[in-house]
Amino acid sequence: MIRLLFYFLSRWPLWALHAFGSALGWAIYTLSPSYRRKMFAHASVAYPDPAQCKRVVHSSVGQAGKAILELPFLWGRTTAEGAASCTDYIGWEVIEAAQRTGKGIIFLTPHLGSFESTAQVFSARAPITVLYRPNRNAQLQQIIEASRKRENVAIAPTTLAGVKVLLKALRRGEAVGMLPDQVPNYQEGVWAPMFGKMAYTMTLPASLFHATGATIILALGIRKPWGRGFTLILEKGPESLSKEPHLAAAEINRAMESLIMRYPSQYYWGYERYKAPKGQPDNHNQTETVL
Repeated sequence: MIRLLFYFLSRWPLWALHAFGSALGWAIYTLSPSYRRKMFAHASVAYPDPAQCKRVVHSSVGQAGKAILELPFLWGRTTAEGAASCTDYIGWEVIEAAQRTGKGIIFLTPHLGSFESTAQVFSARAPITVLYRPNRNAQLQQIIEASRKRENVAIAPTTLAGVKVLLKALRRGEAVGMLPDQVPNYQEGVWAPMFGKMAYTMTLPASLFHATGATIILALGIRKPWGRGFTLILEKGPESLSKEPHLAAAEINRAMESLIMRYPSQYYWGYERYKAPKGQPDNHNQTETVL
């Protein structure tokens, strides 16, 4: 049933999916008090002023729904069709400069905009390996694997084996992509400030950087209004990272904060950024001003 629905939606034009997605986002927001509380709790960390926080949350509700329904479009179509949905590129020269070093590229993007579209645009030109967290639902997992794994795109699970796949790709001079604000598994991260509140943060980007000397690039797929596609924005990330895991994680979080503050309406404020993974002592109520 899920596969049939997914295939049915993948045939819809992007403007229609975004229109229905916006309605879906507001329906979920209206019907789920826990979802509303979560969005406001997370947004208030970055925007403590209640009026500003409310404006940011309300501007992001429809965008969150669009993010859900644009997945069939991006996963259910060819790489060329997905890449074509990005109609504007800003900063492609950053990629060209990184490729000339031959040391690989580490693409980083927070849960912001259409990060699925960014990998498709790059893969239309060169290989990329994407880190992902396997889904517990077997049917969804099959769809994810079949949709993400395509020509010039390899996938690496959030396991030790997956990390080795990423490392090998970088040593071949290829690109890897990941969501650095994704909460890592137990003992695979450190606590570091995110908007002044401690968040369990992955150490993987810094480990890959120090192991390979790869270039860090921040990549965003920003949605255009009325389903007119996406704008791909590419920027040079931190040129160096501390070898101390907590400091490096804080540096990565600051880079993500700068992106989120520029496009707050397209950030997924409903994402559980401040949760502790199972087995990890909950430390997120602390604040840190030193890092």
